[in-house]
Amino acid sequence: MRPRSGKERSFRAVPSWLLFAFGVTLVLQVALRGTAPAPHAAAQDLPDPPSLNALEILALGEPVGLAYALGLRLQTFDNQPGVSIPFARLDYPKVEKWLDAMLALDPRGQYAMMMATYLYAQVFTRPDKQREMSAFVYRHFVEAPDQRWQWLAHMTIMAKHRLHDLPLAIRYADAIHALATGPEVPAWARQMRIFLREDVGEVESARALLGGLLASGTVKDPREFRFLSERLKSMGSAENSTGVTKR
Repeated sequence: MRPRSGKERSFRAVPSWLLFAFGVTLVLQVALRGTAPAPHAAAQDLPDPPSLNALEILALGEPVGLAYALGLRLQTFDNQPGVSIPFARLDYPKVEKWLDAMLALDPRGQYAMMMATYLYAQVFTRPDKQREMSAFVYRHFVEAPDQRWQWLAHMTIMAKHRLHDLPLAIRYADAIHALATGPEVPAWARQMRIFLREDVGEVESARALLGGLLASGTVKDPREFRFLSERLKSMGSAENSTGVTKR
């Protein structure tokens, strides 16, 4: 045990008034911390993305990597420290700017279109935001139909089943048929317009389109041809049962 030096003082030598003041200060500090409001985490607004010129400089020759980084930044924005922001509260015009920037950096990438379709269009309580995202997907589909048809096909289904807007669904399906003509585009995607017209009551138009498709010789798969032929017959039976006169 180290011997006590002459300069050290015993705890008992501390004046009682100083001990009392220290005790009062400690009690006040504990009381104030106990009554203070809990820290409040405030959500930050989504900022605009950097300009395209700035992004091209930041990319350092790797625009695809930067596009992916932008997507991760946007995708995690709704989870801020202490705050979880529902997609419905996000500023969708700014969300579109971020997605636009991603596509400008990486036109062949699918990440931005996937986010628009499977994240930001899935706000089922906000049809207005679903329509914003479907319009975004349609706009960028037109730029590269053979590469982006699947996202518009999803929006076609959403327009029918979620928005209950068959005219919009038909518009998207018609665009797929007219513009997505590459060999990688499956037949079912290009035929959606036929069955949507049947759903909306345009049976005669659907029959004409389907009959023309079968007569064109473009359906090569025997099983697909048989299925479509049977569907054409069923359309005729349904039309006759309603008493509609064929033109």
